[in-house]
Amino acid sequence: MSHRSSGDAALFLDQARAEGDIEVGEPDEGASGVDDREQAGGVEARGMSTTEVLRTDSEDPSELQPPDETPPPVNAPVNSVHVPRFLAITVGIAGLLILLAGLQGAQDIVAPIFLGLNLLIVVYPLQRWLSARMPRIAAAAIALLVVLGVLVLFTAMGAWSVAELVNELPHYQDEFARLIDESVGALATLGISTDMVESSLQGVTAGNIMSLVTPILSNVSAIMGLLATLVMGVFFLSMDSATTGRRLTRLAEDRPHIAGAMVDFAQGVRRYWVVTTVFGLIVALLDVLALQIIGVQLIWVWGILAFITNYIPNIGLVLGMIPPAILALLDDGWVAMLAVVAAYSVLNFTVQSVIQPKFTGESVGVTPTMSFLSLMFWYMILGWLGALVALPATLFLKALLVDADPNARWINALISSRKKDYLPQKPDPSGSTPTDDAEPAAGGEHVRQRA
Repeated sequence: MSHRSSGDAALFLDQARAEGDIEVGEPDEGASGVDDREQAGGVEARGMSTTEVLRTDSEDPSELQPPDETPPPVNAPVNSVHVPRFLAITVGIAGLLILLAGLQGAQDIVAPIFLGLNLLIVVYPLQRWLSARMPRIAAAAIALLVVLGVLVLFTAMGAWSVAELVNELPHYQDEFARLIDESVGALATLGISTDMVESSLQGVTAGNIMSLVTPILSNVSAIMGLLATLVMGVFFLSMDSATTGRRLTRLAEDRPHIAGAMVDFAQGVRRYWVVTTVFGLIVALLDVLALQIIGVQLIWVWGILAFITNYIPNIGLVLGMIPPAILALLDDGWVAMLAVVAAYSVLNFTVQSVIQPKFTGESVGVTPTMSFLSLMFWYMILGWLGALVALPATLFLKALLVDADPNARWINALISSRKKDYLPQKPDPSGSTPTDDAEPAAGGEHVRQRA
């Protein structure tokens, strides 16, 4: 509306000037008013046309001023939302519980796939050696066949052991009844009422004890489903492993801390599985020899059990020792049982606690307390298979959440078993202080060589 009025006024002034009503260059009342406004506004109007003068007069003075480009002060406060520590901890715990509930619901998928990942990490050096001599896809296929062969071997040993155990236990019916009578008599001599003990043990036989285990072992559909998930997971992971080196190199270019932590995890887990397998075989053979000397039946079944339970940290010794000790008690009495307990304790403690750590080095990377807590935690989340992969799963979370973040590495001082993580750092003679911000790798190629 104002633009149209300015245009009409300009047309009127041009007509009046043409008719001589207004002389050019002579100040009149309107011109003096314009001059006054021009002087007040600091605008020179001489030599301008009437249209330009009216346009200048109609413009907002604030629009003619240049924008304020003054930078803010350096120490100016930043407008950020402050989250209270209590709220952050509460939200973090809630998110963690939701994540754990999801993992627990998907344990039949997560646990076998993670176990397959561990097996492929173990055979990856063989695959990398073959990749230098044949196509990558062929090397990945050979690694897949090796992993499947290991799975078939373990499955066959477990099935044979269970079959032998099922066939042999019913023969100990009379010995088990005799053991119950002797136990009741021993309790009676101590002044304990036998009526309550007999009512509690009534109907308990060797066959009934096996019936508690049989539903778990005979659930063929669940076991086959787990094996199918494991095989499928290993297959697809092995196909992706053909480009693992290149992917780690690319990751090291953008996130060197994460790439270094993943490579350290792979090396530690690989050393853990290899050394645990070798010493598990040694312990199993020594246990078989000791059981042969004592005269316990089913020595090879107990040897396979000792070998498998060796992978379970902390309580694997107890799980592998109880069945042969009970069988020795049924066969030859308390002396044979005590001999089995003593032999297992000495052999397993010497090999697993004294000799094996010298070869595993710092591959475990967590304290014994954290190892036990991780066993309980992953058994609760992933089931019985979680007890088998408890330490690798803990090492994976530690590498992803602690080792990959320089600001979180202080947690290693509380949970790590490595001396460099909890011992005070010696001062550098040059005067420089080591920091966690140093790059873990000198480049992507270095990370790929470490993998």
